[in-house]
Amino acid sequence: MASSTVRPEDQDRIDEHDVARRLLDSSAKLSYDPVTEVDWDTPLDKDFHGASPEWSTLYGTAYWNELTDAQRKELTRQEAASVASTGIWFEMILQQMVLRDIYTTDATDPRFQWALTEIADECRHSIMFARGAAKLGAPAYRPRRAVVELGRAFKTLAFGEAAYAAILVAEEVLDVMQRDWMRDERVAPFVRTINNIHVVEESRHMKFARDETRKRLRNAGPLRRQINAFVIAVASYFIVTSMVNREVYANAGLDTRRARAEAAANEHHKSLMRSSCSGLMEFLASARLLTRPALALYKRAHLI
Repeated sequence: MASSTVRPEDQDRIDEHDVARRLLDSSAKLSYDPVTEVDWDTPLDKDFHGASPEWSTLYGTAYWNELTDAQRKELTRQEAASVASTGIWFEMILQQMVLRDIYTTDATDPRFQWALTEIADECRHSIMFARGAAKLGAPAYRPRRAVVELGRAFKTLAFGEAAYAAILVAEEVLDVMQRDWMRDERVAPFVRTINNIHVVEESRHMKFARDETRKRLRNAGPLRRQINAFVIAVASYFIVTSMVNREVYANAGLDTRRARAEAAANEHHKSLMRSSCSGLMEFLASARLLTRPALALYKRAHLI
């Protein structure tokens, strides 16, 4: 008599397909077109911030207290544009890693189809961020050349849990700050719309990245966990420390040397970053990816 018992590996595959189908259904029901959803035509109103001022790298410093209201608003607009530009840079890395990961997989598999949906979302997000940064009156901020080249190596070599956990780190940090910005009436309305679109659609991407990270680590041994924990931490360090380009201060008309020094010592901003990453660190700990070397890098980036 044939057994009705489903083998564990088959059950895992069924569960993964179910997750992918639910994500596809969610995408079909709740997705946005930034071309029509965002008000691109209304001229920039400089009475608004580009981000919640509490998220500025200078908020709470002596220099911040000396700035005029107009200077503070210009600084947050430049910082928001820098975060958007860093988002574009990493989303391009993300798209290439996901596409490489599914290159030879079954096209009829819902996971394959969801991965392509995620890539399509990221393409739209990158265009949205680019247009948003331009409307904020900012240049095309880029990470330092060395970081760009490290990113080039990472997108080429990273695979499995290292790729998906790094994706999760970048998206989780953005998610927390953007949830604040999208609710803040001091922030320019079009920026709030951009943040709302990104938060809604990235929630699905983060679900997928968490599931993929757990799946890839299911049979990982201690050495593999140690190596990947360090790779993820290195990627996280350079992503987070590249979010606010050092040129934002000059472009906001500030004393760059003083601004950079006070930003580097700003305990308020460090505390904000740590609190925003508490859920992420809990996940990494549950996946046994918070090794001693990794912890040292997270602490250096003020993520823990």
